[in-house]
Amino acid sequence: MGGEGVGGGKLPLAVYLMTGFSAIGGFLFGYDTGVVSGAMILVREQFELNTVWHEVIVSATIAAAWLAALIAGPASDRFGRRGVILCASLVFTVGAVVMGAAPEKITLLVGRTIVGIGIGFASMSVPVYLSEAAPAYLRGRLTVTNTLFITGGQTISAIVCGLFSTVPQGWRYMLGFAGIPSIVQMAGFSFMPESPRWLVAQGRIPEAYAVLKKIRAEGSDVEAELEVMKTAVSEDNKNTSVGLMSILRSRPVRRALLLGCLLQLFQQISGINTVMYYSASIISMAGVTDDSLAIWLAAATASMNFLGTIIGLWLVERVGRRPLTLGSLAGTTASLFMLAFTFQMAYIHSPTVTNPEPTKLCNADDCGVCTSRLDCGFCFMGDIENPYNSSCLPSNHNEFDESSLSGFCENSSLLDAGTVTFAYDWCPYKYAWLSIVGLALYLLFFSPGMGPMPWTINSEIYPGWARATCTSITTAVNWAANLLVTLTFLTLTEVLLKHGAFYLFMGLAGVGCVVFFFLLPETRGVPLEEMEAVFSASILTRIWRR
Repeated sequence: MGGEGVGGGKLPLAVYLMTGFSAIGGFLFGYDTGVVSGAMILVREQFELNTVWHEVIVSATIAAAWLAALIAGPASDRFGRRGVILCASLVFTVGAVVMGAAPEKITLLVGRTIVGIGIGFASMSVPVYLSEAAPAYLRGRLTVTNTLFITGGQTISAIVCGLFSTVPQGWRYMLGFAGIPSIVQMAGFSFMPESPRWLVAQGRIPEAYAVLKKIRAEGSDVEAELEVMKTAVSEDNKNTSVGLMSILRSRPVRRALLLGCLLQLFQQISGINTVMYYSASIISMAGVTDDSLAIWLAAATASMNFLGTIIGLWLVERVGRRPLTLGSLAGTTASLFMLAFTFQMAYIHSPTVTNPEPTKLCNADDCGVCTSRLDCGFCFMGDIENPYNSSCLPSNHNEFDESSLSGFCENSSLLDAGTVTFAYDWCPYKYAWLSIVGLALYLLFFSPGMGPMPWTINSEIYPGWARATCTSITTAVNWAANLLVTLTFLTLTEVLLKHGAFYLFMGLAGVGCVVFFFLLPETRGVPLEEMEAVFSASILTRIWRR
């Protein structure tokens, strides 16, 4: 973030505290969305969850976050950005306690829903708070710090899952751990100031001046910055009826909102959740069959996402938002092609079934056909380069954990005694290491740009009177797209096969690259009060200026 202000003065401690305590909301966002994959392996066995219950518990958080994000915009305008963040930390704490103590599945569902509300509040309010409180020359880094904490939360969740995967009732610790940072945030943020721009909008000018003095470097012209805010608020007040219709009637705000929605949409449909969903399968396809090792490799995968965000933090104020976004999407498209191609080759060159299943359910000639069916899996002996004595068997993978599947496969009368591998969503392939390279490249390209930039850009491109409402709408678009991809991905893999699904996401990422080449302006260093002017220019004018 740097230790000096634009005029050479040292940044005050309040800036670091403000950023750190705010970004704990991002950490909780990342942790609670990441921990569920590891925890549900243990939960579904203890509570004997069927497919519907498993999907409902996982999806409830996303659906609740979507609805909460819509509420968070008007709430932050009325009660302040700080108030909504404090509310989010309280909700996180309650949700963590409910989940950790859940005696049965309904209580667990309630806890996941409560946490989803906290995620929706935090994902909308934290970027806006940081953007409004940050000086223009540091705005990008401060808002990317929130995304850094999100990916950090995902990394920590993977490590916690690994540590408690063998502990009795370990899922309670996994889910309940989120209560600790939420309490820290609630305590710390009780002493943090409100957004100075929100204070100016409320007519609390002396308070806004005092806050700016605390969070600006020594020697900064606080009076001039305050006057700019007051002028912008005076212009905003001309919009007497702030709402969706006012936003749609304003041409520059309407353009900014369209861009913001597209950024959040393409972040999700460029495949981030599907790639993370298949990370365990990619690792298994490369020959890693030990559960513990697979968990720790998944943690290493999550850490790459975290490290990539650090690169974005370093580059955002050096190269700008536009080059980061376009370069990220171009690299994401190429790495998705590599992943899709590897899955396609694994399908084409998949080993044959040597012991046909006598029932019609899983009658297949090879592994590719077998694993394309959601209810079947490829059971084989040997290693990925030389599989033998193989069968296509009912997987029941929605009801049992992987160890039970291996036991079911090993005890099958169709197989001899020996080391057996059950692959219910992948096929052994000797060049499967290419998929791990593709996974690493995907995260390397996605995490510095398309990970943080939708949040960073959305927090800064709207005028003050529309900022909370527009950010609320675009955050809801993100969660709606997340829910859509989550609910349709398995169907896509069944209809298009795995490589077809990844080719689809590759195509969508490529479309996004073209769209943002024409629509995305550079906003680095532009004061928030001047963003409307950026979007007042025509698309052709903005392209010409580049």
